[in-house]
Amino acid sequence: MKYAMLIFGDDREWTALSPADEEDVMKQVYAWFERWQPTGKIADGGVELQARETAKTVRAGENGGPVVTDGPYLELKEVIGAVIVLECEDIDEAARIAATWPLAAGMSALEVRPVMSRG
Repeated sequence: MKYAMLIFGDDREWTALSPADEEDVMKQVYAWFERWQPTGKIADGGVELQARETAKTVRAGENGGPVVTDGPYLELKEVIGAVIVLECEDIDEAARIAATWPLAAGMSALEVRPVMSRG
């Protein structure tokens, strides 16, 4: 079964890292992928998202038409910064794998959720 591993954090902490510190964190992230990719547990390498200031939010307006605003609508300290899809037997295994993720500046929490499968 597939599980989404959502990586939360304050992207302002991430952008405040020095280039050397960012490189160190990325080495840890690459090592995590090198550990889990050969096991077949990573179904999709996922995506890293740009800072929240680059976002646009689309919501239904009063007349039902779309309203687009710059940035995230809600003022949140933690936002989703990346998503990785895992292939695991159950959510407990997915959580065990997620628990090995190298949390660092700008990455304060992980959430694991089953991916919907329809049809």
